[in-house]
Amino acid sequence: MTTQAPALTRQRVATGHRLSFLREVRGEWIKLATLRSTWWSIAIAAVLTVGIAALIAQAMNGPGFEPIQAVVMPIQFSMLLAGILGAISVTGEYSTGMIRSTLTANPRRGSALLAKAFVVALFLFVSSLIVFSAAAVAVSLIVGARDQSIDWSDPAGSILPIVVASLAMAVFALIGVAFGFLLRSGAGAIAATVGLLFVLPIVATFFLMAGESWAWVIDASEYLPVAAAQSAILPEGAALEGPVAYLTLGAWTFGGLLLAWVLLRTRDA
Repeated sequence: MTTQAPALTRQRVATGHRLSFLREVRGEWIKLATLRSTWWSIAIAAVLTVGIAALIAQAMNGPGFEPIQAVVMPIQFSMLLAGILGAISVTGEYSTGMIRSTLTANPRRGSALLAKAFVVALFLFVSSLIVFSAAAVAVSLIVGARDQSIDWSDPAGSILPIVVASLAMAVFALIGVAFGFLLRSGAGAIAATVGLLFVLPIVATFFLMAGESWAWVIDASEYLPVAAAQSAILPEGAALEGPVAYLTLGAWTFGGLLLAWVLLRTRDA
């Protein structure tokens, strides 16, 4: 005669504490701020942005040149650092196994993803705002020697491009975050981010000489994140109108994070 062991039942223990979203954000900030790669990335981005802006301001002095263009043009290079920082902020947790602790402490995976995205985006926006402001100071000093200046009395032509460029850096970082959750591999997420932000726009330019039958490739490339950001930052004469550029950036951000959320909910950590 055999006896069956009683079925084990899980009991929930009420701790009296609930992990609020503010605490999730605080935890994500601690993880991001304690990584040396975070501050190295920002330092490199700052050096590149200010240095390239100064070089452009020194070299360009032709008709139609506006000093604010020199301030925001380095985003074509610093965008890679933003995207890579977003990617490694996620894949670093997968490589160390910390993601399991994160999801154990916060089983609401959508909330965990949102907290991560919020912290990374806000950090990139604020730090980029400071870096672009420093670049604006450097450019002003250079062009001031030849009786030029940034017209700060016109916010649309001075302050707004800096704010939008900082917002674009946050978008690039969120694209990296999305790839990080999608691929869960540092090398894969970085490769995908660089491919989307840097390689595809270059590939698209090869079709400029391919004839009218390939013009659709050029038209489609205007909706890539970098091209849309350029249209939003300096809308005068841009390929996309302002609202379309903002919607395009929003679509890349929302679409990537939505797909990451779907896979995060359905896959084991």
